[in-house]
Amino acid sequence: MAIPVSPLAVPLPELPAVAGVRLGAAAAGIRYKGRTDVVMAEFPAGTTVAGVFTKNLCPGAPVDWDRAALANGKARVLVVNAGNANVFTGKAGADAAKATAVAAAELVGCPVKQVFLASTGVIGELLPHERLTAALPALHGTLSEASWEAAARGIMTTDTFPKASTRVASIGGTEVRITGIAKGSGMIAPDMATMLCFVFTDAKIPAELLQSALAKGVDGSFNCTTVDSDTSTSDTVLLFATGQTKHKKVPAEGGASMLRDFRAKLADVLLDLALQVVRDGEGAQKLIRIDVTGAVSAKSAKRVAMAIGNSPLVKTAIAGEDANWGRIVMAVGKAGEPADRDKLSIGVGGTWMARDGGVVPGYDEAPVVAHMKGREIDIAVDLGLGSGKATVWTCDLTHGYIDINGSYRS
Repeated sequence: MAIPVSPLAVPLPELPAVAGVRLGAAAAGIRYKGRTDVVMAEFPAGTTVAGVFTKNLCPGAPVDWDRAALANGKARVLVVNAGNANVFTGKAGADAAKATAVAAAELVGCPVKQVFLASTGVIGELLPHERLTAALPALHGTLSEASWEAAARGIMTTDTFPKASTRVASIGGTEVRITGIAKGSGMIAPDMATMLCFVFTDAKIPAELLQSALAKGVDGSFNCTTVDSDTSTSDTVLLFATGQTKHKKVPAEGGASMLRDFRAKLADVLLDLALQVVRDGEGAQKLIRIDVTGAVSAKSAKRVAMAIGNSPLVKTAIAGEDANWGRIVMAVGKAGEPADRDKLSIGVGGTWMARDGGVVPGYDEAPVVAHMKGREIDIAVDLGLGSGKATVWTCDLTHGYIDINGSYRS
């Protein structure tokens, strides 16, 4: 089934080379016909790596592989396939992951534990890894510093547009580049999703500090988004630092202060990619931002915001452009967090609709209705209980979500 490009799509930015990163894509015929479905990236010796993975208790074999490999803190190769998630495939899945890693390691001439893997697609089907490994030698021969768009497209499944982001950061007065690509459209919820994200930098950063920066960045981006409340078995974010740009040494002990700008720009890249994933939510027509303030804590505020963002009734009301603020009240109340009906305020598009347990006197629905017809919707909730606040992003729920997921395997 051909899926039209999301009306919320953003164009691919210009993506300059990241020193030390060579990548590319090829068609291995794993599931799709007539398109690329395997991506490979190679890094120089000494590249450090960090990773954050799904908290789903039924993870795929590539997630298990990467968690074990991450202990070494070094990376030379990344191999990603689309069309088959290699999840719930038992020993055969683990064997497929190992065979892929061995084949990639032999091509590059590195230890097998410096190979990182990711798979996305259908769950429960055996990965035909022979096709994957057969495609690697030719693919390896075509890797280049310029193949960013090919890589971004090669990891797509139900995505309707390729996703990438890039920033320049400063470490000790020297510029370093941070570039990421991502895929994701459905099965998107905190603890990430059927979402893959790969970020690359030419900075030289110890693995421990890289891990800390990535974990914090993910918490403020991918873990603040939801499309359908479903946390995938495959979600993976990997960050590779090639060390090819010379800057002041970042020591493992006490080096965090030198990375203030790097962490900020990394967070920008991750949030940009996370919002692109939400913009490509399956069937999405509207991007929704939910700001919750006045909660008893930041954690409580986020739980309330997620309850709103995951509510099918809220999401379908927005899809139908119905200014039904009662559904937002319902979602706040069901979140299981401290809330007082008589202190609650609800606003949409900058217009407060309800305050102190009732409709705002003289409330005019017209500006809210006009806002609901737009592509980007803003919801504000003030619980009136404390200083806790949080922001979450989601999308509306349309018939398109059913159409895409009802025929996913066909």
